Amino acid sequence: MKRIEGYRCTICGREYPFGPELMTCPACGEKGILDIVYDYPAIQSLLSKETLKKDTNNSMWRYRALMPIVGEGLADFLRIGWTPLYRSLRLGAEIGIEKLFIKDDGLNPTGSLKDRASGVAVAKAIELGYDTVSCSSTGNAASSLAGNAARMGLKTVIFVPERAPVGKVAQLLIFGANVVSVRGDYRQTFELSKAAIEKWGFYNRNAGINPILTEGKKTVALEIAEQLNWNPTDWVAVSVGDGCTIGGVYNGFYDLLQLGMIERIPKILGVQSTGCCPFVDADARGGDLVPMPENTLADSIAVGVPRNPKKAQRAVRDSGGRWIAVSDDEILSAMRLLGRTEGVFGEPAGVTATAGAKRAVEQGIIKAGESVTVISTGSGLKDVKNAMKAAGEPFRCEPDIHALEASGRIK
Repeated sequence: MKRIEGYRCTICGREYPFGPELMTCPACGEKGILDIVYDYPAIQSLLSKETLKKDTNNSMWRYRALMPIVGEGLADFLRIGWTPLYRSLRLGAEIGIEKLFIKDDGLNPTGSLKDRASGVAVAKAIELGYDTVSCSSTGNAASSLAGNAARMGLKTVIFVPERAPVGKVAQLLIFGANVVSVRGDYRQTFELSKAAIEKWGFYNRNAGINPILTEGKKTVALEIAEQLNWNPTDWVAVSVGDGCTIGGVYNGFYDLLQLGMIERIPKILGVQSTGCCPFVDADARGGDLVPMPENTLADSIAVGVPRNPKKAQRAVRDSGGRWIAVSDDEILSAMRLLGRTEGVFGEPAGVTATAGAKRAVEQGIIKAGESVTVISTGSGLKDVKNAMKAAGEPFRCEPDIHALEASGRIK
């Protein structure tokens, strides 16, 4: 692929030729997560504002020139991406943001932003001749891989911690995955998946290892920019667990800046739960990340040992953004608030960005008059148990109009 120059290690900066299965830096080992380096002049002849105006493929594959795949047979995949970007009608006024947009990635095929990474992983696995793809996940990456692989006829072996929400496990089983529920936390689940992938030779979809997955996640930023007519908001708020999604968001805006399609990269707000916030704590200390317990109901971002720290930290630092943490109570409140004001049903991790934007306004991080996009990364149907915790119980009434009237419930 002439449009790709090679790999660059995020730790030591060494560069390597682009190869089909180089996962991490040979010099730095597993911590040496790689960037994919593009030949932007070569891409400009393939991707521009003008070519996109003519492209009727309303999915993430419209940006295939900025992905490390050959790009054949994409019409057969599930339709991933091109999710709606809503201009807030009421939420912005409630939290003090005059110009607020909501990117609802819970409307992807399996209900989360992770479909973007899994689609690229499945495409690459097919290119390389694999018949089985594997990963560890707190839920969404797993279900997205299982669904997208099932569509394209690949087998999946999935490792999830035993606390994974039943809705996500149900998706995995319905999609025909070989599911291993690990009696341990996400770190232990990841280590078991790593050992299994090495032993049985599966294609590795783990986002903290495989550099191509960030290139799928970055398409959410490409869409936000295009949907805003190449004038992105001042801020983009992202929920953060492993660090891959926020790293991808920055990469997408960076690509567009290099291509001359936008004039600036938005400030990126990285949002975590106070129950599991290694990035926020590291930023406050000015030091390295320290492992943390995974003590939050937002399971999709409950990652005590992030596997992609350099890309995540770069995203906030180089965009001039900030890190912030919100409590689980604030997350549950954001679920209600986003649903009540805008009709968007997000899972706990999905609305953490919204809770973070609200908190950032209260702390003066987001200034009056600044515009914001919040990314809702997953559907609330993924975690109905916590949705009910957020929403409360329905009013129960006898089948009698007089009893209903006497209750004062209807006014």
